[in-house]
Amino acid sequence: MAEPTVRMSGIVLSSLMFQHVNSDSDVEGLILGESRIEEQITISDSQADHIHIEEVYNIQKHIACYKLNDFYNNVGDVNVDAVKKILAENKQENLIGWYRQRRNTDQQMTFREKVVHEKLKSALSNPHMIFVLLTPSKVTAPGSTHRMEYAAFISRSRCFMNVPVLVNNLGLLEQLAYWKVSAPCSAAGYNLTMKKHSAKFFSSNGLLRDVNEVNKMNESLQSELQKACGDVEESERLVETLQADVSVLRRRLREKKQSSAGKASDDSPEQKKNLLLHEAVRALFACSPLFHTQTLTLEAFPVPAVCCSAKPDEDESMTDAQETVSLLCPSGTNCRKRPRETQPLRERKRTKSNS
Repeated sequence: MAEPTVRMSGIVLSSLMFQHVNSDSDVEGLILGESRIEEQITISDSQADHIHIEEVYNIQKHIACYKLNDFYNNVGDVNVDAVKKILAENKQENLIGWYRQRRNTDQQMTFREKVVHEKLKSALSNPHMIFVLLTPSKVTAPGSTHRMEYAAFISRSRCFMNVPVLVNNLGLLEQLAYWKVSAPCSAAGYNLTMKKHSAKFFSSNGLLRDVNEVNKMNESLQSELQKACGDVEESERLVETLQADVSVLRRRLREKKQSSAGKASDDSPEQKKNLLLHEAVRALFACSPLFHTQTLTLEAFPVPAVCCSAKPDEDESMTDAQETVSLLCPSGTNCRKRPRETQPLRERKRTKSNS
C-alpha cells in the first residue's frame, strides 16, 4: 500500500500563515496542486532491489473563500456551483483538497469537517482529497510571539489519518548514495587560464567572492536578529513585571476600599434627637388646635371641655389640665374654650330679671 505524503513549498506555507494572521476570524479555502504515485527503487550491495511506492500530494496554490461556509451549507452538503465559482479560471482537475484555519484549538478534525470532506470527495468524484488544518496560538502573554501548527489529513474508508507534511526549503535535500565528480584536468593551458582569471572570481580561501559577501551579509543579519530577539525578550520581561505590579496595586486598592467601607459602616453615629428643635416647636405651636385632641359626638360635633355634670374631682382634673396648657403657652393666654355657665346660675339670672 502506498504511503501518503504531503509536500508544499515554503512560499505557500508562509502565504497561508500570513493570510491567517491578517484576518480577524477563521479562514477556509481550496487547495490546488497535483497528486501522483512515485516509485522509488533503492539499490544496495547487501540485498536485492527495494521498491517503495509513495503517494505524493504536491500543494502549489491556495484560494481563500470570502466567508465561512461558502461552498457548503449547515449540514455539510457541498454546492458544486459554488466550488466552480471559487475556482474561477482554475481547472477543477487541479483541486486536491481544502484547508481550514482555526485559532487556539487542537490539531484534530471536527465532526463537521469530516462530513464536509467526505461529501466534497463524492461531489467532485475525487477520492484523493486532503484536508490541511492550521491552528495558531499565543506563546507569550503579551502576544508578541505566536506558534503556528499545521497538519494534513486524508480519509481511507471513512477513517481519517494524519499525513506528514514536508516543506521543501525547511530541510536538507535528500543525499544520494553515489556522487558524480568531475575528473581533474592536467592540461597546461587549463592551469594557466585558471591562474589568470581566478583572482577575479575566487578569494584566497578558494571560495567565490560573491559567496564571501553573502556570508558576511548573513552574519550581520544573524547578529541583528539576535540583538532584536534580546530586546524583545527584555521588553516582554518588563511588561510581565509591570503587569504583576499593576495586579498587586489593584488588589491593594480593592482591599483598602473594602476595609474603609467596613469602618464607615461600623463607625456610623446613631441618630440623636434634636432637643432644641423639639422645644422650639413646642413653644411655637403648642396653642395650635392641630396639636390638641378633641372628643367628637356621634354627630361629629366637638364635645365641650367642661360639661355641666362635672364633679369636683373632674373640676380639679380640668384645672390641672388648664395649668398644663398654660405651661405649654408661655404667653399666658388661655387657649381653651370658655366653659359654659351652669344651669343654677342661669335660673338665678332669670329670677333677678323677673324681680
